[in-house]
Amino acid sequence: MNRNIDAVLFDLDGTLLDTADDLGGALNAMLERRNRSPLPMSLLRNYVSRGAMTLVCIGFGCAAGSPESRDLWRELLDQYANNLSANTVYFPGMERLLDYIERQQIPWGIVTNKPGFLTMPLLNELGITSRTKCIVSGDTLSEKKPHPAPLFHACQLLDCAPERSIYVGDDKRDIEAGNRAGMLTLGATYGYILEDDNPKNWEADGLISHPDEIHGWID
Repeated sequence: MNRNIDAVLFDLDGTLLDTADDLGGALNAMLERRNRSPLPMSLLRNYVSRGAMTLVCIGFGCAAGSPESRDLWRELLDQYANNLSANTVYFPGMERLLDYIERQQIPWGIVTNKPGFLTMPLLNELGITSRTKCIVSGDTLSEKKPHPAPLFHACQLLDCAPERSIYVGDDKRDIEAGNRAGMLTLGATYGYILEDDNPKNWEADGLISHPDEIHGWID
């Protein structure tokens, strides 16, 4: 088979899966328990890729790393863990892309900063674990993105060279990690991107507004 790419790796939240409604819903449930008004999902979804700590700081106005924020962060993770996949779906076109990748017999994997105790149950509930060839969570190694180590580890698991692999992500950290690993990097502009964040400044090899556009980079 004549191709230039031997593996495709994806970030999880905001790239492979649209998890915003469940993560944002967990935060709003916490706010409502405290008789606070829920925040609009149109606001929260843009912050999902920044992690749970960022979400609780937005919701409660606390400083990241403060004792209050750490307690709220743990509560948010527990709340989310109990309702991981109620509204989580593939981004439009992603399932079609994965079917194509599998028909081409190209292994694909997931490299995320999401902790394993959330990543694995979510992927199991959605039937993804049996499809993907590797899963690297945020606590699989001592380092996480933007460090390139998780991507190097994924390539070792797939027995493929980083320079013949694609990494797709919707955050600058994803692109930095992929570039440092020597991979072809694609910025997913359909993901969770803040208004003041410009993906053109991420130094990705390409920007995609829909998963279908990844076909051309594989071929």
